[in-house]
Amino acid sequence: MQVLLFATVLYYIVNFVGAEPKPKCPERCDVSICPSPSCAMGYVPDRCNCCLVCAQGESDPCGRKDDLPCGDGLECKHPAGKRLAKGFCQCKLGHKVCGSDGITYGNVCQLKAQSRKALQQGLPAINSVQKGPCEINNNKGTSHPTSPRYKFNFIADVVEKIAPAVVHIELFLRHPLFGRNVPLSSGSGFVMSDTGLIVTNAHVVSSTRPVSGRQQLKVQMHNGDVYEATIKDIDKKSDIATIKVNPLKKLPVLLLGHSADLRPGEFVVAIGSPFALQNTVTTGIVSTAQRDGKELGIRDSDMDYIQTDAIINYGNSGGPLVNLDGEVIGISCDPVPIRNTLLSCLSDCHQDGEVIGINTLKVAAGISFAIPSDRITRFLKESMDKQSKEVRSLKIRFIGIRMLTINPALVEELKQQNSDFPDVSSGIYVHEVVPHSPAQKGGIRDGDIIVKLNGRPLLTTADLQGALTEETALLLEVRRGNDDLLFNIQPDVIMQ
Repeated sequence: MQVLLFATVLYYIVNFVGAEPKPKCPERCDVSICPSPSCAMGYVPDRCNCCLVCAQGESDPCGRKDDLPCGDGLECKHPAGKRLAKGFCQCKLGHKVCGSDGITYGNVCQLKAQSRKALQQGLPAINSVQKGPCEINNNKGTSHPTSPRYKFNFIADVVEKIAPAVVHIELFLRHPLFGRNVPLSSGSGFVMSDTGLIVTNAHVVSSTRPVSGRQQLKVQMHNGDVYEATIKDIDKKSDIATIKVNPLKKLPVLLLGHSADLRPGEFVVAIGSPFALQNTVTTGIVSTAQRDGKELGIRDSDMDYIQTDAIINYGNSGGPLVNLDGEVIGISCDPVPIRNTLLSCLSDCHQDGEVIGINTLKVAAGISFAIPSDRITRFLKESMDKQSKEVRSLKIRFIGIRMLTINPALVEELKQQNSDFPDVSSGIYVHEVVPHSPAQKGGIRDGDIIVKLNGRPLLTTADLQGALTEETALLLEVRRGNDDLLFNIQPDVIMQ
């Protein structure tokens, strides 16, 4: 009993009497005074849950009352059978791992710590390449990032970059009698905006033969998500179309390159869904950067096509042709007979991974053609301009006045009603101001005479109506009695 009492007193003296009093937590956290540590093992909240401090690293003590939590990927391990004893942080995954920097690390936690240090120094992050050491098979083969397999497989790098933005498109007809979907066509496309704008071939999304019933477009993304789509714009002569889906999250996109910069001999990669087999990849080179469509027997053609030797199969229509930067340089399309020659569409990819055109024609094995990306860019710009005009045509801007053009007859009539009517030879007479309108809110009154608009003399009501078509505020100079006043009026907009 005496021994137990002595041990209790000794524990109290060591832990409470000799210890410094702990600082109290503030009533309100002030993050401006928090330090900015560089932590290899990540961050955890401090004792007061105000600031972020460095987590415990590998082999650091843990498990006691005031010990901080272990870092990312670590867990607190206690000696066997001694849960109350001091523990140490150990990595959950203890096996060796090969890093993307070519170094073998003792475990995943060491790799993550080194990666954080690299990022803090402005260097690339270090990723796990494989489980186990970097060199295997007694140095006869390697998985090292500097090995030929990793250094020279640039096509695989391009495909990895662009594949998430390539989609499979199917056009169905809802049968009016049986109520089931009848397939009409299928092809490929690629995402141009993260909100769901997709570029493809016109013939993929429109039937070439008369059909009765409701047509339906379905788009399958790289991750398997399926959306219904609507046609936004279509140019059957150029065989280019845009469709729109409404995704639940932002989509990966491809960028358009400049097909005018293409040179014969450049690598291209074609990716699409031949026979509904998604993300089928073929490669080749640019045979000719500008092939006149009239040479292909297309009489009314005004386009120079990209010629490539990439292998094209049925169903590649609308897929991207990209360079090694991952930029789209072309689009592909399905086979059509032209001048008794089998012409088929393809999708190609250039070595940079940029879309450089739309593949449209395949004459024979090793001879295929693509619509260039510069033509796609022009189509998209014209489509955007057309939609902007349509939106503007649906808008009506008004300021809320009933007005008359000033002329000698009107001035004489108004002087008979009011002898103090000012002497004016031109302008607009405000016959009535609509209650609660922008004009009334801006200070315009019945009987005012608007003599200038945005600093220029106002002659007729048509001048003011023309100014309302522009999306700008109106600076009106008004004659009221013997005073000239300025009013800035912001018109309201009504959608038709």
